Amino acid sequence: MKYKLFKVGKIWHYRFQVDGSREQRSTFETDRSIAEKVAARAFREATLWARNGRKIPTMQELVAEWLSTHKATASQSHWRGIDAFCRLHLYGLEGMPIDEITTTAVEQARCEYLKDHAPTSANHWLKTVRLLINWAVRRKIIPTSPFVVLVLKIQKKPRVVLPVPLAQAWMAALDERAGRRLGIRIAVRLMIGLGLREAETHTARWEWMDWDRRTYTPGETKGREADPLPCPNWLIDFLMPYRQATGPIVTKPTGQPYTPGFTRHAMLCANKAVGAPHVTPHRLRATYATLLSESGVPVQNVQKALRHKSALTTMGYLESSMDSVSRGQERIGEKLGFGLRQSGDGAPVAMDAPQ
Repeated sequence: MKYKLFKVGKIWHYRFQVDGSREQRSTFETDRSIAEKVAARAFREATLWARNGRKIPTMQELVAEWLSTHKATASQSHWRGIDAFCRLHLYGLEGMPIDEITTTAVEQARCEYLKDHAPTSANHWLKTVRLLINWAVRRKIIPTSPFVVLVLKIQKKPRVVLPVPLAQAWMAALDERAGRRLGIRIAVRLMIGLGLREAETHTARWEWMDWDRRTYTPGETKGREADPLPCPNWLIDFLMPYRQATGPIVTKPTGQPYTPGFTRHAMLCANKAVGAPHVTPHRLRATYATLLSESGVPVQNVQKALRHKSALTTMGYLESSMDSVSRGQERIGEKLGFGLRQSGDGAPVAMDAPQ
């Protein structure tokens, strides 16, 4: 049964019954369309309270509940991102009951966000809003998402990988910058040799290394996997002198753990020293994926190595190599008669060169 509207004088009232409990109240409105919204909201809240013993939360209350629920299970970076979203970027959504967050309200909040942030960041903001609302839907707090907002179309920029000819010089520059901080040198090699995320090097442990099988099994991962990764010989040789039975692999010289982002500064210094593009920890992981693909490793195996749930995610990491395109262009030129031919004295000249 839904609510029923009726008039008492000029004022609209509503009545409904939920789980045997009858409720009848005034909307205090003379406009029927507004009274409909008041009655519909009262009915939804009464239904939710009868089902779960709670009212429909505001956006701020929902975020606080998400943070409390996921503090022990979400990664630190993800949890901090949602916390910052709540504290800094709600832009008027904070006090709205989540079932009243309309498409217009979300678009207006995004416009406010775009005043100080890039469009790419705005898409991440929208993704966070969707995550929270969809979480409320899964918990049956609301039946469906109350808004439909599309992501912004972004002009993609060329993404960098570590150029192969610069790899040795880049690593030497990084080692020089890291100095006594062996943990940074090891972490970077784990990233480029195994495709680990920086956070996964931060939690790497010696007991997860199988020296006989020459594999490493990350024990704390983003996707909660625990699959062994083959360890290349050069990485085994580098790690062997520092081998221990147990304990963290990557630590400060004092034995204390590093903080998140601990390799970034050394990488940026190495980039500047050798003239490399803007290689970051994430782009180093993309370098690993791209080199695997260029070496002939099938994409499904690259996906397994990166521990991605979807091959589409893996494809986003692979940068295209134009070498095969360049060879194809030369063959096309030859077929069309634009290639090289022999001149009268036997020297090769271009087809369109003046005689």
